[in-house]
Amino acid sequence: MPTRDETAVVIRNEAAGRFELAAGGATATLEYELVDGAIVLNHTAVPSEAEGRGVGGRLARAALDHAREHGLIVVPRCRFVRAWIRRHPEYRDLLPP
Repeated sequence: MPTRDETAVVIRNEAAGRFELAAGGATATLEYELVDGAIVLNHTAVPSEAEGRGVGGRLARAALDHAREHGLIVVPRCRFVRAWIRRHPEYRDLLPP
């Protein structure tokens, strides 16, 4: 089984509206859109060969850190991101009141 690549960097592909991370020979993504001072996180896709290796969490953390750095409210439409935020309460302050 391949080892988790901790050195891969999450890239924000602004033109495609997604965060990307090379994983398992493919690209994992977290699709987003910017709407009125908020970042709407729509869908996370992780290649099957990279599942269970923390790839989705790395994408979520990068998106949430980006939101914090830019003063954006987070609207997590993606089930994975909603669940991830529940497990990481340090990001709950980014959610709408």
